[in-house]
Amino acid sequence: MERSERTLTIRQARLQERLEQLAEIGKIGETGVCRLALSPEDLAGVQLVRGWMEEAGLQTRIDHFGNLIGRLEGRNPDAPVLMIGSHIDSQPYGGRYDGTIGVLGGLEVVQTMMEQGIVPEQPIEVVAFCDEEGCRFQKGLFGSRGILGRLEPGELERTDKQGITRRKALLDFGCDPDRFEESLYTPGSIAAFLELHIEQGPILDKSDEPVGIVTGISGPLWWTVEMTGFAGHAGSVPMSMRQDALLGAAKVIVALNELARLDPSAPTVGTVGHLEVFPDSRNIIPEKVRFTVDLRDIDLERRNLRERELREEIEQIAMQHGLQYTISEDTNSEPRYCAEWIKDVIREESAKMNLAPPELMSGPFHDALALSDVCDYAMIFVRCRDGISHNPQEYASYSDIALGTELLYQTVRNISQKGKLLIH
Repeated sequence: MERSERTLTIRQARLQERLEQLAEIGKIGETGVCRLALSPEDLAGVQLVRGWMEEAGLQTRIDHFGNLIGRLEGRNPDAPVLMIGSHIDSQPYGGRYDGTIGVLGGLEVVQTMMEQGIVPEQPIEVVAFCDEEGCRFQKGLFGSRGILGRLEPGELERTDKQGITRRKALLDFGCDPDRFEESLYTPGSIAAFLELHIEQGPILDKSDEPVGIVTGISGPLWWTVEMTGFAGHAGSVPMSMRQDALLGAAKVIVALNELARLDPSAPTVGTVGHLEVFPDSRNIIPEKVRFTVDLRDIDLERRNLRERELREEIEQIAMQHGLQYTISEDTNSEPRYCAEWIKDVIREESAKMNLAPPELMSGPFHDALALSDVCDYAMIFVRCRDGISHNPQEYASYSDIALGTELLYQTVRNISQKGKLLIH
């Protein structure tokens, strides 16, 4: 019998069944998922999870930001909330574990507590945050930033590829953007946030460890860049006279890649994942190119240096090819580190389970990044095969997911029973 099977308090079979059922909504191919934020598939997923929350005995609501919240009252209902959760929206070509194990694992934790007769000192809320991914409207962490009153001007007017605004998508979801204020959390009302998530990287898999303790989250910098040249006939304009916006964009992409690789020992990463070409014809020189830039690092000083260097590269490339350009900043978050006292609890409970989880940073951002602005937070990572994520081949074993959920359960039980949150 495996160690995880011997030590579990949570019910692995129930958790596995729910993960498999949720994966059927928006299923693509044999293993992939497409549940874009605020889509009909996302709503179906939210309704399914809400039903499970209510079956478990939680009070549920969908707030005006599109977040699903299940609440277990504590002995002191006025105490700050211990929040657990993640998201169930996905990338357009995504996997079935990203985000979902944090929501369904959080539900399993609270349901197990109730079955064990454990009454927490303070309320516990399990949250499925709306639009963590940011791929539909090109700006993520919407629900987790929303409840904190940290949305930026113009976010409701952002459109998807079909021209649908976020405002319209929220209304179709059953939310009312004019009532956002009703869904805000007052300062101090969230005591701490815990998130279970697949690693989305190869460290745990390479070290043959089922779970890890997160030390911090890299700060993402997201841009939208537009480069504009001049369209002309591909067969007649001499190479020396061209103002080719796509050529300029290609050089920027290469420059970003090279800058991110300058220090091989650093966790700096740079990506261009979306690109639009106008007029998009094989025999017309591209006049305008719009593309995204994603730059991340756990070291803010180093990330800021790479940003300055990239801006210089863009300026030089534009001058070389006679191009105009604009840079719009979509996201700019500082790296955030996990609370030491919560990591101590996770370490303590890991030792009781005969685990020695590696401690590692997170390159991807998570809803925890937004919550870190207002409360202490911590994360537990679960191993995923070959570190693959944002891909239908994303895979985490149910035994590893159950082990991570068990560690989350023991951590929450430890914190909530001892009332530690009431003094932090």
